[in-house]
Amino acid sequence: MINSIKYFEEECISRFEKLEDQFLKHPEQMAEYVLGLTAQLHQLGLKMIQESLEMMNRMLLESPIRRRDWVVEAHIRKQLITSLGAVAFKKTLFTNKHTGESAYLIDRLLGLDKHERMTEDAEALLFQEAVQTSYRRGGESCSLTAEVSRQTVKNKIHQLEFPPEKENPCRKKEVEYLYIDADEDHISLQFRKEKGDLLENENHQKNNCLLAKLIYVCEGIEKEAPKSSRHRLVNPHYFCSVNTGKGNEEFWDEVYEYLDSRYDLKKVKKIYLNSDGGGWIRSGMKRIAGLVHVLDEFHLENYLTRLTRRLKDSRWDAADELRRIIRQGMKWEFEEASEYILSNWTAARLRLRHREGVVGSSTEAHVSHVLSARMSSRPMGWSIRGAEKMARLRAYYLNGGDMLELVRYQGNVLRKAAGAEETYLTTRQILDSEKSRHRQVGKYIESISHSLSLEAKKKSYFNAHIWGL
Repeated sequence: MINSIKYFEEECISRFEKLEDQFLKHPEQMAEYVLGLTAQLHQLGLKMIQESLEMMNRMLLESPIRRRDWVVEAHIRKQLITSLGAVAFKKTLFTNKHTGESAYLIDRLLGLDKHERMTEDAEALLFQEAVQTSYRRGGESCSLTAEVSRQTVKNKIHQLEFPPEKENPCRKKEVEYLYIDADEDHISLQFRKEKGDLLENENHQKNNCLLAKLIYVCEGIEKEAPKSSRHRLVNPHYFCSVNTGKGNEEFWDEVYEYLDSRYDLKKVKKIYLNSDGGGWIRSGMKRIAGLVHVLDEFHLENYLTRLTRRLKDSRWDAADELRRIIRQGMKWEFEEASEYILSNWTAARLRLRHREGVVGSSTEAHVSHVLSARMSSRPMGWSIRGAEKMARLRAYYLNGGDMLELVRYQGNVLRKAAGAEETYLTTRQILDSEKSRHRQVGKYIESISHSLSLEAKKKSYFNAHIWGL
């Protein structure tokens, strides 16, 4: 930190004064003043990060704890991408005396995986942008002065694992009605298992369509403001997937677990399922008992329009029109529309009769907002794995998930998978241990620590982590 302080005193202060002087001469140039200050503060921040990292590496070199098991192999200069910018710093490669393993111990202490060159904050920004726009924009937005490739963003998203829902509330909510809306988006695949495996039918159409499924649960709808004509969902929670078969069953089980953990289902009068009646949606009624299916307005009105669009106001005109359609052999128009309505007859009646608790559905709008806006509104192709991860990432994002928590969860998953549960001693544990070891003299150790210089305290904090190596 000493070098950073010197840089601030010798370089930054004088530059700040010059910037302020220029601003006072030309007050209309406030933008230049702000940008100049930002650039100086940004450079100072990068230097502080660099110095802190190199100080930690020096402490590793000087540590007697480290010397017990690790010897110096080589010194190199590496670049680490942070959200503030790229930081180049010196770090040391060590080799374990007993196992022959080589490692950058500072990376372990920083929680970085082998060959990782991004910090958690940069990776969180990457996901925050990629879930909304594109892989390219995600790579560009991870840092103020650096970027990573689209391929890097894609790899990180493909490797994502998502945390389970947070702990159940102490007391389950009691509501009269719950609503589940379900629909899907049709997205395009680049391939199914490997490139070139998409087949064409006789009409030269490829089997490259994949269903991205959306389910959201809410407690109803309400006005955005007392006098507003716009409405919003009450406590919505989103689920996205592209699973089929057994995966589809697990998808619905995930919805049920969410409902059961947060609501007293015994107090719920009805759970309405608003949908277009698709097969994968109907299967949910077998996984969650007591669902009442209601046909959503969009699909009901769409098919009613298709059934009657050729009819005129007059019944005579309508009869003539029907005869004309029959003569022209357009039976399929009636068959398709009438078959859909007949197969969803009860659900359609519930929608039109407006029974107690039945509210409007907005599945089409939510499919557009949750899935289509990112996955199908523009020409793009997905892999099945990429589509699955992005769909789940969209749900995580819209449910208010913290991207930094998601990044840190990946590290926890990797450590558990590898069985590498490292043990680090904290400064508190070390002091307690020393007090116990020195018995009577030990009671003075804590008071001595309070009089340590700032640099000594830094070493004490850092050495607590070195014990875990």
